[in-house]
Amino acid sequence: MSFLSPTLRLENLATQPIMTQDHVPEDQRYNKQNIVAQWCVPINGKMYRIELEHGTTSGRRMIWVNGREVLRRDWMFKLVGEDTFHIDQSRCIIRVDPAPGFKYEYSLYIDGKSHDQYTEDVTRQYRLWLSTGHSSSTSETPAQEYRIMLKLDTLSLYVNDDLREEESVFVHGGTDTKFMLQDTEFVLQARSSGNKHDGIVHTLLANGVPVPEAKIQEIMQEPVSILQNN
Repeated sequence: MSFLSPTLRLENLATQPIMTQDHVPEDQRYNKQNIVAQWCVPINGKMYRIELEHGTTSGRRMIWVNGREVLRRDWMFKLVGEDTFHIDQSRCIIRVDPAPGFKYEYSLYIDGKSHDQYTEDVTRQYRLWLSTGHSSSTSETPAQEYRIMLKLDTLSLYVNDDLREEESVFVHGGTDTKFMLQDTEFVLQARSSGNKHDGIVHTLLANGVPVPEAKIQEIMQEPVSILQNN
């Protein structure tokens, strides 16, 4: 005779853990304080912020991309290993390895390359500028930060991750591509450098003033507002 009630008999107990976060809305599951590693990755003209939550006591492992959950594993008894996910057809792997002192090391790989190597290779394929659009004195629209990226092999132009369809016009020595953002006129100039080593030189003007070129590594730790566009 069992001393357990019918609902608590062993054959009626769940064999899988039921303490998950399925019932919690996604925006409430995200907690910046639980993030143990973060990377910024340029993929196909867009910037992605990848974050890892690694609960060593809860056994939970979660991966966030631009604040959205892309992978979640609950009650993982093995705290080290790999997790695979995809961003815009690129294969990403996060590795968790043991480190001295009961700590852990976290590594990100994109298309088989380490994060540092991938970023270095991609830097050669893009030109990047950071600028702020200004509204007229009568406009109530606040100034907005813009991340402008040019993909060199296709000459695709991205503004805050959005692909722009702009026409280039031929001028003396190259081409000009004009576009407006708020009340600011941008002109992307392409000119021959005059030597084979440098090839084409790209310059961005904002209301006639040159915008300094930035490096992708420089915006790795920028605020969330400039890294994501939800």
